[in-house]
Amino acid sequence: GLGLFNLVPIPPLDGSKVLAVLLPDRAYNWLMRYERFGMLVLLAVVWSGYALWDNSRVYAAADNVQAGLLAFKPQPQEDNSLSFGQLRDINPDVCGWLTLDGTAIDYPVVQGESNFTYLNTDVYGSFALAGSIFLDVDCDADFSGRYSLLYGHHMENGRMFGDLDKYKDGVFFRQNTTGTLTPPGASVNLKGESPKCLVVPASEQAIFAPAKWRSDAGGLLPFVEENALQMDAQALRALEEEPEGAQFLAMATCSGEYTDARTVVLARMEPMSDLQNGKEESLS
Repeated sequence: GLGLFNLVPIPPLDGSKVLAVLLPDRAYNWLMRYERFGMLVLLAVVWSGYALWDNSRVYAAADNVQAGLLAFKPQPQEDNSLSFGQLRDINPDVCGWLTLDGTAIDYPVVQGESNFTYLNTDVYGSFALAGSIFLDVDCDADFSGRYSLLYGHHMENGRMFGDLDKYKDGVFFRQNTTGTLTPPGASVNLKGESPKCLVVPASEQAIFAPAKWRSDAGGLLPFVEENALQMDAQALRALEEEPEGAQFLAMATCSGEYTDARTVVLARMEPMSDLQNGKEESLS
């Protein structure tokens, strides 16, 4: 292993001596002028290779966790007590399952003792840089509050909450308005009217202070109207005319617009029909 590594043609490794045979004298002499920088180049190559390998492990681990848990995914509009029983045998903090159609978002939702509990911990309780999709500690675990807030890391290829970026595109936004949030004994469907997409700073209290809307989330609408990148204006007008009992689900992840930017997709939770074991609701 080390013998082969020593053959890499970068000074000061022995492999660089082969270049004396392969390169013209002028080119080889020019290269040797910078031999003192060879170690830095070598370290950069080694570090880059390690970073790529480590990054691939992080994404592979996230994929493996998701694949293993999909076997226990609760089905909307069906008795999901067995599925949640199995999920809670794995982790008693599981409080729901989120699926957004047209995206790779299809994960269980957990709620920890703090908002740091699942930042770098997967559903199995193991350390994982991908973390988990988790519900803010100040929100009701059964999603019965007026405002519920979910967090997830922004990862490549749509993993975790990476696909929330898609809602910034107007065409995708208009064509993809469905999904399902399934807490125990209920289903919450993203259906019909479009959600709202915003980019806000991480310090924005209107989004990241759930207790602000614990009893009445109606005051959230003016903020959404002023700051949304994409929204269904007609749906927003309809919401403003309805009673103050509306419920909202916000899904947040990191964004690249500026240092502390966050992409937020906001949707309404609307009761649709009673189920035998609970209540079905719609996000719109």
